[in-house]
Amino acid sequence: MTKKNKTETGTICLNKKAGFDFFLLDRYESGLVLQGWEVKSLRAGKVQIKDSYILVKDREAFLFGALITPLQSASTHIFPESQRTRKLLLNRGELNKLIGSVERKGLAIVPTAMYWKNGRVKLEIALAKGKKEFDKRETEKARDWNREKERLFKK
Repeated sequence: MTKKNKTETGTICLNKKAGFDFFLLDRYESGLVLQGWEVKSLRAGKVQIKDSYILVKDREAFLFGALITPLQSASTHIFPESQRTRKLLLNRGELNKLIGSVERKGLAIVPTAMYWKNGRVKLEIALAKGKKEFDKRETEKARDWNREKERLFKK
């Protein structure tokens, strides 16, 4: 019986910064168009989506700024580009909702998590509204208060 990696069965990476910088409204699940070396790097956990964002261009969604670090054992005949633009796979209805929200309401689309589902890489994206500085301070105060409350109840 073989032992599976933790990345094989669940989350590859999270974008915790998105929850701090934005109010996350609707969440969607999308697939990614990846190359072979990128999948190998994802299995090794060498990915970062903290500074990435999603743009809609020509009625298609693309992931910009995601950093997938190539492995040292990558093939010699390909030249891996770690921050290339990757296409998102969404159905037409979801894509139309995202386009309408971004154009009419002025919302942004941010990636929140990357994970495995049935052997395929999925990206969780969210419609997001930017937070102001006072909203961020309020979130920080609430988080600190909840942490303090847990400490008090523990004793």
